[in-house]
Amino acid sequence: MSNHFSAAYLRFPGNDARLDLTDLYAFPASGDTGGTVLIIDVNPFTTGLSATPPFLMSPELHPDAVYRINIDNDGDNEADAAFSFVFTPANGGRQTGTAYYATGADARSAEPAGEVLASGLPVGFDASAQPVRAGRCRLFTGVRSEPFFADAEGALHGFEWTGEDAFAGKDVQCIALEVPDDMLGPEPVIHLWATVSVRRAGALVQVDRGGHPTINPFINPEYAKDAYNAGRPADDVATYLAPWSKILEGNGYPPAEAGAAAATVLPDVLSYDRGRPAAYPNGRGLTDDVFTARMAFLTNGKVTEGGVPPHDDLLPEFPHLGPPHR
Repeated sequence: MSNHFSAAYLRFPGNDARLDLTDLYAFPASGDTGGTVLIIDVNPFTTGLSATPPFLMSPELHPDAVYRINIDNDGDNEADAAFSFVFTPANGGRQTGTAYYATGADARSAEPAGEVLASGLPVGFDASAQPVRAGRCRLFTGVRSEPFFADAEGALHGFEWTGEDAFAGKDVQCIALEVPDDMLGPEPVIHLWATVSVRRAGALVQVDRGGHPTINPFINPEYAKDAYNAGRPADDVATYLAPWSKILEGNGYPPAEAGAAAATVLPDVLSYDRGRPAAYPNGRGLTDDVFTARMAFLTNGKVTEGGVPPHDDLLPEFPHLGPPHR
């Protein structure tokens, strides 16, 4: 998996698929537009993989959640800009959302803050959904074809590859943005991570996060996954460098190399130099084979095969994810 089923013991955060952040993407907008596409996918409600019951699965986005893309543009692992999304309860098969853009101190607020980019944003549940304008941005929110590709069963069973893509023909909820580059920061290098928080007893509680693909589900032991989801990049090196180095030593890294390898994914932010071609680990495109790359990382290069091809329903234009299969 990428970040699917990221709570402990193959569960969804809060036992609710709507709170499960699966992937974060960052790559140039199509054409010479001076823009960047940012995508977060959540709610892997039709993957067919076995999350541990009991759990709630529904195609809507959670009405008590805040979905957020955080951007650090000065290298301190704190948000300097943020896009936040909240949604109404679904009613009669319809749901709408509000998108916020914040900078400075507002970007570090747990609550949605800053400029309202769009309200009444329609959530699409079928192939007819279209992007909308939101100030200087384009936005899309709705069910789309899952772009992540991996032989998940092979990875879960000793790298005995099946050749089957566990995510082909499946759907996710997609929140996609096409953003002018100047809204992300003055310099070409940015660092991104996504978070999902949910309101409990009147307070927002962060229940999932991720920058790099395929980290928490594979490298953290079960007892550490939920605490990791509640954490923040600014604390990652101090908290995880030592234990992750030990884990990599156990996977075949010499001690002198394990720490350096762990440091390549800590803190857990997706770095993107917009002056260079986007291909993971510099940003992340929809066809980047991050799963095979992560298996090679975890095994010190012993596993280098097992990849399945990217999905063939990707679109050349925004929002780039194919129409849903439902």
